[in-house]
Amino acid sequence: QVQLVESGGGLVQPGGSLRLSCAASRSIFNAYIMDWYRQTPGNEREWVATITSGGSANYADSVKGRFTISRDNAKNTMYLQMNSLKPDDTAVYYCVAHYGAIIYWGQGTQVTVSS
Repeated sequence: QVQLVESGGGLVQPGGSLRLSCAASRSIFNAYIMDWYRQTPGNEREWVATITSGGSANYADSVKGRFTISRDNAKNTMYLQMNSLKPDDTAVYYCVAHYGAIIYWGQGTQVTVSS
């Protein structure tokens, strides 16, 4: 079993920045693909970004150019740098680790973008 713990969420003004972190309870990063998802009340979870074990990244169009996903395998930690935040980015953000049919979700961290 792997536990994923997100941190770094909070309240930020439009145009501001936040960096989310996702720490794994044991070393999985060398093999697992890692994602960030987000969810707002009443809506399905939305894919935000993915980073492979080799470091290749992909982004949803809604965040491309503003968000950067990265990982530090030595620290078993993944990050999401979020810049130029908009009110529409307000959501609970979840980190996900998956390898084949194995998938783990974190508990989520709230990001609120508001003036």
